[in-house]
Amino acid sequence: MIKQDTIQTILEVARIEDVVGDFVNLRKRGVNLIGLCPFHNEKTPSFTVSPAKGIYKCFGCGKAGNSVGFIMEHEHYSYPEALKYLAKKYTIDIDEEQLTAEEQDQMDSRESMFALNSFVSGYFQDYLLDHEEGKSVGLSYLKERDFLESTIKKFQLGFAPSRDLYSDYALKNGYKKDLLLKTGLSIDKGDRLVDRFRGRVIFPIHNLTGRIIGFGGRVLTSEKTVAKYLNSPESDIYNKSKSLYGIFFARNEILKKDNCYLVEGYTDVISLHQAGIENVVASSGTSLTADQIKIIKRFTPNITILYDGDTAGIKASFRGIDMILEQGMNVKIVLFPDGEDPDSFARSHTSSELESFVEKEAMDFISFKTRLLMDETQGDPVARATLIKEIVQTISQIPDAIIRTVYIKECSAVMDLPEQTLMNALNKLLRDKFRKQNFQKTDEEPIIIEETYESERQTELDPFDISEQENEIIRLLLLYGPEKIKVTETVEDEMGEMVDIEQEVGVAEFILESLDYDNVVFENKTYNRIIKEIKDKISTGDIPDESYFVRHPEKEISTSVIDLIAEPYELSHNWVRHKIYVKKEDDDLHQTLVTTLNTFRIKLITRTRRDITNRLKDATDEGEISVLMQQFYELKKVAREIDQELKRPFDY
Repeated sequence: MIKQDTIQTILEVARIEDVVGDFVNLRKRGVNLIGLCPFHNEKTPSFTVSPAKGIYKCFGCGKAGNSVGFIMEHEHYSYPEALKYLAKKYTIDIDEEQLTAEEQDQMDSRESMFALNSFVSGYFQDYLLDHEEGKSVGLSYLKERDFLESTIKKFQLGFAPSRDLYSDYALKNGYKKDLLLKTGLSIDKGDRLVDRFRGRVIFPIHNLTGRIIGFGGRVLTSEKTVAKYLNSPESDIYNKSKSLYGIFFARNEILKKDNCYLVEGYTDVISLHQAGIENVVASSGTSLTADQIKIIKRFTPNITILYDGDTAGIKASFRGIDMILEQGMNVKIVLFPDGEDPDSFARSHTSSELESFVEKEAMDFISFKTRLLMDETQGDPVARATLIKEIVQTISQIPDAIIRTVYIKECSAVMDLPEQTLMNALNKLLRDKFRKQNFQKTDEEPIIIEETYESERQTELDPFDISEQENEIIRLLLLYGPEKIKVTETVEDEMGEMVDIEQEVGVAEFILESLDYDNVVFENKTYNRIIKEIKDKISTGDIPDESYFVRHPEKEISTSVIDLIAEPYELSHNWVRHKIYVKKEDDDLHQTLVTTLNTFRIKLITRTRRDITNRLKDATDEGEISVLMQQFYELKKVAREIDQELKRPFDY
């Protein structure tokens, strides 16, 4: 259990722009920051971070929260896990007690899997450095590759014994059999568990926050029947197509350099890191996936792919690169000399030589692909025609029309073809792509399908719906609750005459007393909980503002509050500079509150009168009818008075 004062310290220290900035490439827009949403695929930024309010909000998919909420949503952490992550980030000490067996059983499955992976990783590291087999086999191999001890410890490299040991060790330390099977660390042989990784150098695979989600193991024998590399199977915490090796160690450098180097294997990443190039990740031998591209895009729109010179391998990756271009990203290619890969080149050259080579040899992908295929189709007109179609197909993946046009010009010059010929072919592909995306073919006429967010869909308005009025009252209560307003009250003086007295009243008290006077209970249950908490705080002399609820431990409350106070737009500084006055709601806060509360009352009266009308239709008792009619006209009178106060025509 984390102490409340520690939680408060974490919430106060954690800066939303720092926390989100570890995962999303943000740029300044006015007083806020904006970037591409990490929770849904978008090409136009709608993800806004407000440092002043300590919140984030995506106005595309609707995701919103505070620093803790972002980590919970992004990393699928529980509330305590997110707090611990932030505490570690800001070096805040948290005293934790040793978990009992009962508490261990109560931990959720994902957290238990993370804990087991961390435990077994520690075992692998100890075995590599402290046991004879680990040192003679695993450590020798790593040192042959010139890996320094500091590098080995940084990447938490280890060694799995050649005989079954770690499964039993984990069981003896309280980890359950089903957990070992879920993570894929062990294989069930019926009467016993056997280690999945045996006699292999172990490369832990980390997620964006540095937690171990799986392992890669390299065998050091030359047996042809044994796979050279073995990875953890898919699990609740490890999805190979959504993971990038080295992303945890690279993310800050990727942001700083605004470029991500993409390599194939574990040792490529490690060797480049050791050489001083840290903005590098690996797809771990798999074809690049859309999810992996999205991870990189959070940090930079620029990718440089480092190849080892194998032409067949390069051509096999073309589809993945087309996917990168389709995301609107910029792709460059670096081709290492024959017989060299990033790992070997980094080990045989100095850091400055490596950086100079990469910078000098980097070529944009389309130019690279055009030249590579042109060399292969010399003297073959049919193959050359196929090449042209393939290049145009690649250019068609680029969403930006200007960039497409530039590439058409360059390819026209390289291939010695009229620019218009390539442009015609491109336009045909774009038309076909448009039809495929926007038309559903039927036996009759095609039907246009338009994709839109839920909030943009036209829905029939319910004249008796009070949700908007509830939203507005709670929003004003949160934003202005601690402030004071001047109200005029008519009272009888000592002489028996009615006089106006002006006095200061707290906004929170003004709103809450008004709601209590009308015996209002909101339909939104979360809002009722917020109101109750504010009342409880007021009774102790404290009036909580929006920041209190933004940091609220109950996610349902904090998310609701953030949805209310987040603003998609902000006033341009040019309006102030040019002295253009725009009326704001707090210019006359008292009038804003009166108007909002009265509008809410009108809605409630309208609903009650509707209910009375429906009851009158079925009523047969004259006494009941008389009472209902009296209530109906009394409500009509109140509604008329409110409308007069609102200075609008009465139409009830």
